[in-house]
Amino acid sequence: MKNKNFVLSLIGALAATMMYSPAYADKSSDTLNIAIDRELESIDNYYNTAREGIVISRMIWDGLLYRDPATNEYIPNLATSYEWIDSKTLQFDLRSDVNFHNGEKFDADDVVFTMNYLADPANGAKPARNVNWWSNAEKLGDYKVQLNLKTEFPAALEFLSGPVVMYPNEYYGEVGPEGMALNPVGTGPYMVTSVEPGKRYKFSKYAGYHSGSPKGSASIGKIVIRTIAESNTQLAELFSGGIDWIWKVKPDQAQRVEAQGNFTVKNSSTMRIGYLNFDASGRHGENPMNDVRVRKAIAHSINREGIVEALVQGESIVVNSLCFPTQFGCTQDVAKYDYNPEKAKELLAEAGYPNGFETPFLAYRNRDYAEAMINNLNAVGITVKFTYLKYAAFRDKVQDGGSPFNFGTWGSYSINDVSAITSHFQRGGKDDYSRDSEVMENLKTGDTSVDLAVRKDAYKKALSRIAEEVFMFPLWSYNTNYAFSKDLNFNPTPDEIPRFFTATWK
Repeated sequence: MKNKNFVLSLIGALAATMMYSPAYADKSSDTLNIAIDRELESIDNYYNTAREGIVISRMIWDGLLYRDPATNEYIPNLATSYEWIDSKTLQFDLRSDVNFHNGEKFDADDVVFTMNYLADPANGAKPARNVNWWSNAEKLGDYKVQLNLKTEFPAALEFLSGPVVMYPNEYYGEVGPEGMALNPVGTGPYMVTSVEPGKRYKFSKYAGYHSGSPKGSASIGKIVIRTIAESNTQLAELFSGGIDWIWKVKPDQAQRVEAQGNFTVKNSSTMRIGYLNFDASGRHGENPMNDVRVRKAIAHSINREGIVEALVQGESIVVNSLCFPTQFGCTQDVAKYDYNPEKAKELLAEAGYPNGFETPFLAYRNRDYAEAMINNLNAVGITVKFTYLKYAAFRDKVQDGGSPFNFGTWGSYSINDVSAITSHFQRGGKDDYSRDSEVMENLKTGDTSVDLAVRKDAYKKALSRIAEEVFMFPLWSYNTNYAFSKDLNFNPTPDEIPRFFTATWK
């Protein structure tokens, strides 16, 4: 019956697609048509927190450095070289052969403007953690700058090779975030030709892209990214030729697409992990989540292995530490919680809830995963009032202290360092529901020491305490299924950033 329903819904979506959307995607037009499922708030890199926005940002803008996804080596991009002057001072020599898409010359003024604009909290760049670790930038010459850090920040190169990209000072100074969102201008391998906010984004290969970039020269001439919320509609468009590339394909759908033999399907692990977040400190007022025994009961009630096997599938694994295993400092030597409903009931009784309790529960993605966990919770006596929101509404409600218990995911902005996830959630920021002084102090040490041994030790202490107290409960790592035209050469990477500027037609 499940297969029949899938086929019927797909036929309906396909019929609607053929009626209203012409099949215009093929390599003969040199246009790669892509579908995403999320309406982006903005594609200004610094006012976006969505994964799809990160993907788009790497097409439009460049950073001073670039991390090779295969070797994790930091390679100069807009910079030609860099040097640590001391533990809190970085100097960069810049390329002199780079122009922005609007013709504006790239030089030190652009770097100084970008870094100083972002360093000002009044400008509200998102997320703040990406940009709050330096104090200012100084111009040392037309093509030389100095970045002054607030304190030792060993992950600086990682951030400068990813989320921190350079803006044109004259253009951005004139149009600001609103103008950049509607008509983005960068130095990247693709330039934006059209923006329909939340619906459609069109790009063309930037003919003037600097030849020395480690990103390489883009091959495909044009790219169109469309927002199509329903997965069945995406599949229908893929089958009809209206779309060349989709991702986040559900495992059962990926199997069916692959069985057709007309498309390439690839599965790749990602740095994203799922988590449960609890109001351990009482930000939401007095509630059951304030009790560590309740949090441990919930940890024992979730059948993570079963959900991974049945739903998440692919290359995903159960995660016990609040980080992705490859990230620097991500120890696996922490307390672990097996699936044990009887133990969960015992802990609930000890906490004064022998008959369970009712609690609000929020999620913004993977409704089927959330519902599976809700079934696990019901089995031990915990009844949830489930609210499923769009990400922006979920984020705002959580950060306003309006959620005692929620299910979320975090991809660390593809930063291969514990500071990009554990410190985001547990070092006193808007998403920190624990506010534990011991954890915050250890994370501060790990985030600022330039001694690798000290960093590892501090992170281990923080992660161990988070696990012992179940301030948050890590669930599993994610994987992504990609489905695309057989005419396309595309290789996914573990950092969950599709690099369309490396894709080619066969």
